[in-house]
Amino acid sequence: MTLRLGDIAPDFQADTSEGPIRFHDWIGDGWAVLFSHPRDFTPVCTTELGAVARLKPEFDKRGVKPIGLSVDPVGRHRDWARDIEETQGAALNFPLIADPDRAVAALYDMIHPNHDETHTVRTVFVIDPKKKVRLLLTYPQTTGRNFHEILRVIDSLQLTDRHSVATPADWQAGDDVIIALSVSDEAAKAKFPDGWTAPRPYLRIVPQPK
Repeated sequence: MTLRLGDIAPDFQADTSEGPIRFHDWIGDGWAVLFSHPRDFTPVCTTELGAVARLKPEFDKRGVKPIGLSVDPVGRHRDWARDIEETQGAALNFPLIADPDRAVAALYDMIHPNHDETHTVRTVFVIDPKKKVRLLLTYPQTTGRNFHEILRVIDSLQLTDRHSVATPADWQAGDDVIIALSVSDEAAKAKFPDGWTAPRPYLRIVPQPK
């Protein structure tokens, strides 16, 4: 199954390091980040899980639940969690899905046979409260992910969902934004009464809405 932006994230039941879950129920009314790992006790994955554990308060602030996945069973996850805490200085504080039969990996197309026939690639799915996939990122096994970038994208998604704007290249929270092309100048005057800067008619720049 190939997922695309806007698709409903497949629901599933699975065991995790924090007990069994049904995925959609576990997400609830908020956002989620599902990210996969090739297998337990691998060096890059260990650093990534430590990074997310340290950033958990930032995910919480945004109403986002992180959840990892690896093809190993729960017992190995719990053993690995001790290594993560000891080497990364942060205890695992979010669930890690056990997927030994690769069922979830198949649902989310996480195994790319030309890259590795048995282990998942480093895939990231950002899922919104309607259970729609809003971001897809795939990394090779040797490249660790930048979770600050994932938080930045979540900030953009949540902002642009609330307001008729888009975010420019390299945008950070608090920077100026762009009025969406779907908003006419007449409608923009009502939405942005203080006006905007327009170096081109299609490029209307305003301060980030509060």
